[in-house]
Amino acid sequence: MKDLTLKTLLVLVSLATFSATAMAQFKEEAFKQSYNNPADTLASRDSVDKMWSFKEFYHGVAHHDSTLKIGSLFAGSTVFIGAEQFYNKQYWKLPVIYAGLGTTIGMGLKYNHQYKASKSAYELALETDPETTLTVDEKAKRMSTYMFASAGLIYWGTLMDGVINYKKDIKHQPGKATIYSILVPGLGQAYNGEYWKIPIYWGCLIGSYHYWDVNNRNYKRYKRIHNEATAEDSTYEGLIPAERALYYRNAFRRFRDYSVVAIVGSYLLQVIDANVFAYMQDFEVSDDLSMTVSPTVILPYNEYAIAPVRPSGGLLGDKAVGFRIGLTF
Repeated sequence: MKDLTLKTLLVLVSLATFSATAMAQFKEEAFKQSYNNPADTLASRDSVDKMWSFKEFYHGVAHHDSTLKIGSLFAGSTVFIGAEQFYNKQYWKLPVIYAGLGTTIGMGLKYNHQYKASKSAYELALETDPETTLTVDEKAKRMSTYMFASAGLIYWGTLMDGVINYKKDIKHQPGKATIYSILVPGLGQAYNGEYWKIPIYWGCLIGSYHYWDVNNRNYKRYKRIHNEATAEDSTYEGLIPAERALYYRNAFRRFRDYSVVAIVGSYLLQVIDANVFAYMQDFEVSDDLSMTVSPTVILPYNEYAIAPVRPSGGLLGDKAVGFRIGLTF
């Protein structure tokens, strides 16, 4: 116990000595210096910059600001439908968009109400007469699904149309490539001219979905078997016991979750890929691989936070002569 106490004290003393020595190697101003210019109005936004501003979006759509970025325009248009067409000065499309959305949504609600009414009437008639001739209007249910799907397609087409017509005279826009990939996987790669990547990402997405479907069907199968085997007054006489069914149920559920992660990961990866390589479209690639060496004067240490460790004086003062090496690749 005495040796442990002594060792602990020695460690604490060593740390305290090292801290004092380390602090002495740096100028005190280095720990008090502020690198933000007080006159810089953007300094306060360095760490809490707004990702989306309604004021910026409104000024851009109202044509008071022509620098509205496509990301801000797209994000606002997901709520304010038709804002992209208004920004692109394609006003004639707005009546078409709202008429299409209003018609499909209205018809969808009508058919959905018709289906629910027929279902309620059938259930009520079945209680009083088990041999009732009433049926549920399944056609109305299908038509309701078709109408709502059509409304979703019009909404998606509105967003895509706005992105396509955003500043068409400017090429290689990273924002366009990113949103293209968000709306249609692989379209951002086509916009960047990297068509060979499209089969890779679609293969990952389709393969991940295939395994999700297989694992989901097996999960439901073994879940049903386990429920039948463990139910009260069960007469289950299958070949798979309840314990094994429980094991396979949990295993396939875990594999199904992994498949979901693979789908989401593949989707996000192609979005990131489109964004990154769109920024690199103008990256200069040269075959010039060279190195240059030239004499130079090295600045004194006190230009930085580290204090000088050698005395000043001599022909060059605190400066020193050395070599500068430049690499071109």
